[in-house]
Order: sequence, then structure tokens, then C-alpha cells
Amino acid sequence: MKKVISIFVMVLAFTLTTNAQDKMMTKGDVKIVSLEQTKGEFTQKALTVSEGTYIFEVANNNVGTEVGFVLVPKGKDASNAENHIKTAYVTQVVKDGETQTSNKTKLTKGEYIYFCPLNKTPQYTLIVK
Repeated sequence: MKKVISIFVMVLAFTLTTNAQDKMMTKGDVKIVSLEQTKGEFTQKALTVSEGTYIFEVANNNVGTEVGFVLVPKGKDASNAENHIKTAYVTQVVKDGETQTSNKTKLTKGEYIYFCPLNKTPQYTLIVK
């Protein structure tokens, strides 16, 4: 029984590590952060990344409405569009079953929040170290 549990734990750990690596790919000096939205939420509840340039790739997993992506420095009024990091917006709204990307967005150390006003998600934390 212990061998079965050990093997299961090893397979699970490998799967989780592989999935985490799949969420962050690089393309030259630009890193791609893949995010998925389901009805009313992002499946990624928090992110920690290093300083650098990123493209946000947002997938709509059958939300039932178009979705988007908003990134704001923590402490700024997220409801005020002037505080949004516009380059992080997806270049087109994301329809059901589709994926869209943002423009390149340079992130410096600090905390940010991300959310989708179209899908009415909560605000999640992105930390840049």
C-alpha cells in the first residue's frame, strides 16, 4: 500500500510541476503567462513572477460571455480605467472557447491586481519580485 501511495504522490508532484511550467513559457525575452477563465473566476488565483516583459494569454473556458483582462497596480482604484495598465488588455475580447493575448507589458517589482469586469471575477494578486 505504501508503494502505491508513494507512486501516486510522485506522479501527482510531476503533474503539478509540469502544469505550472506549462503556464509560463518564454518567447525570446518575453514571457507568456497563460490564464484561464471559467464562469465568474480565473482558475489561477494568484501569480508570482520576476521582473520582465510579459504577454498575457487569456482563455475563455465556456464562460457564456466574452471575457477580458485588467491589470492594475495594487493600491490604485481598479474601477478607474486611467489606472489600468492598457498594454495588458487582451487585444480582442475573448469569445467562448477562444484564447486571446495582450501586448507586451513590462512589469517592475511590486504588487498588482488582475480581474475581468466582463466575467465579474474577484480581484486576484500578481506579485512581481
